Amino acid sequence: MSNLTNSRVHVLREPAARQIDPGSLKPPANPDLSNLATALAGPAPSFSFAAAYLGEAIDILRRLDAHEIESMATGLANVRESGGRLFILGVGGSAGHAGHAVNDFRKLCGFEAYAPTDNVSELTARANDEGWDTCFSAWLEGSRITAADAVLVFSVGGGNREKNVSVNIVKALETASQAGARIFGIVGRDGGYTRQTAESCIVVPIASPERITPHTEGICAVVWHLLVSHPALQRRGTKWESLR
Repeated sequence: MSNLTNSRVHVLREPAARQIDPGSLKPPANPDLSNLATALAGPAPSFSFAAAYLGEAIDILRRLDAHEIESMATGLANVRESGGRLFILGVGGSAGHAGHAVNDFRKLCGFEAYAPTDNVSELTARANDEGWDTCFSAWLEGSRITAADAVLVFSVGGGNREKNVSVNIVKALETASQAGARIFGIVGRDGGYTRQTAESCIVVPIASPERITPHTEGICAVVWHLLVSHPALQRRGTKWESLR
């Protein structure tokens, strides 16, 4: 056996782990949102994209036509005061906005409001039996829309028959016009058919050609929440603001 009494044993030790400050992994507390020219040219940390996206949204909000929004609030209030109803139309994500807005117009503003997309059974029956293009117009006819009523459209493009996009909105607006109903819209791009027929239409400006849809749908929610909070329309307070 080997005599290890006088031998030296060398023990290898791993270097101590480097301590990382968690704060160093966070994005800047106040990223600069003012310069939209700093669009991302290549791979970058996610917070840089977030700053760019928020900067685009801020730019859009600054360019919104506040006078047109005031005009829409007044027009909608006049419809309510005259006993008219509000029909809100939207497809895809805008259909979700329509259902949410119906709730707020009814609950907060005391405005009788409806959306065809809230009744899945009727909507899918009409689309299946009569076709998607007429599902909204037939619903308006079944609702006996009159000149006392109004239609509010949420749409990225506003409807375009020539490009075969959201033709159901186009046909619905034709039905509304024939009935003499008032038409309002919150739309993107060039406004499409909605802008051509509406008495008041908010067109969401384009800040990024690559992000027209998310910005339009996001700003649409901002605008209709503004409307249901507008003194000309709101009659009841919201829950959380009433708590102290």
